[in-house]
Amino acid sequence: MQLSDRITGAVIATLGSVAFFYGSKLPPVPGQQVGPSAFPMVVGAGLAICGALIILGVGRHFEEVAEADVVNHSAPEMLEPLPAWRSWLALLPPGLVFFYALASEPLGFLPTAAIMVLVASFAFGAKAKLAVPLALIAPFIVNLIFLKLLRVPLPGGLLPFPW
Repeated sequence: MQLSDRITGAVIATLGSVAFFYGSKLPPVPGQQVGPSAFPMVVGAGLAICGALIILGVGRHFEEVAEADVVNHSAPEMLEPLPAWRSWLALLPPGLVFFYALASEPLGFLPTAAIMVLVASFAFGAKAKLAVPLALIAPFIVNLIFLKLLRVPLPGGLLPFPW
């Protein structure tokens, strides 16, 4: 079953509006200019804008051009069906969140996030020369953002953040 872009965009815009509205209702933190309402309001505004753009059909022309380009440059016999295991990739993100919930306290954020990034990178087709550096660098950057900018400590575990 295919949903129209207008329905999908309306659902996304509604979700964004609800997140923005309820995020604005969160109480401020005394002494801080940026409170807990900032993140849901930014995400909600982004979702509402993207949903509105989908409803209006912005970018649809690029999809049509890309589809026509694929049809022009590939013969039907050259298009191979996806392997059966690729259909299970939709379960990978929830599985990684479940893994994080179980492993972040004993292992700590840095090793857990590195494993998650590595598994996701390989599952979605990244080469080792990109996946390994990304798995080593990204957890430090995310931890730094949470620790310094948001002031939210993440689990230390076996390998606590160095500063």
